[in-house]
Amino acid sequence: MERPDYAQGIVWQPDDTHANPHGDWDALGVRDLLVQWTAVDDEALMPAAGLRTASRLPDWKRIGREPWAREVIVGLAGRFDESQARAGASRLAAQSLALASARWPVHVAGWYFPVEVDPTWTRAATLAPLLERLPKPLWISVYDNSNIGGAALAAWLDTWLPRDVGVFFQDGCGDYVREPAVARGYADALAARLGAARVRIIAEAFRAMPGGGFRAASAGELKPQLEAYRGYRIYLFDGPHYVSPALVRAVVKGAGG
Repeated sequence: MERPDYAQGIVWQPDDTHANPHGDWDALGVRDLLVQWTAVDDEALMPAAGLRTASRLPDWKRIGREPWAREVIVGLAGRFDESQARAGASRLAAQSLALASARWPVHVAGWYFPVEVDPTWTRAATLAPLLERLPKPLWISVYDNSNIGGAALAAWLDTWLPRDVGVFFQDGCGDYVREPAVARGYADALAARLGAARVRIIAEAFRAMPGGGFRAASAGELKPQLEAYRGYRIYLFDGPHYVSPALVRAVVKGAGG
């Protein structure tokens, strides 16, 4: 039976209600797990020097055996509040080094520094020396809610991002910032400037609701994203919150919603 190839990765953003993920994302072809962070607001999900250990830890051994987590990109230290994360990036980098030194019972395929960047952050270049200190392979994520365009975004990143750091491009579909075809153009521009091996796509599997909050995308909303990004490694954000078994079945069967 031919292996499905809708997506290659799933993102997991740990929080109090999603501390030990279960899913059937491998039915979509997923083999990679990107963990958004393994310490948030100074509390670690793995014992590490200098960090307070959370009272409830994920079952990392079980996660490492899941078919959707054969390769794990370990997110390091972050904060729920973006402005605090950016202001405290140096401290987060130090915590990240401690986390990277932990004994991980998963197959670590890389590392992710969860201080997200966008072109409105005028001090983003201050990340460069911090990123150089962190273990490799290393990834960050980037978004563009101001719509400067893919070529401009790629040129901006190329002025400061270390050459051995890759990017996860957040497609912007969840907040209706852009359509999948436009997001594909961004990815193509990033790949042309930075190199294809340094670019992967975050397909936002949620949609903003009127009045606030988010819901899971329907299969009819999600499938155009997956189709538009073929040829790139696609990571769904995020599995435990939004990609339910019912949504997986609907995508695989071609049902809309």
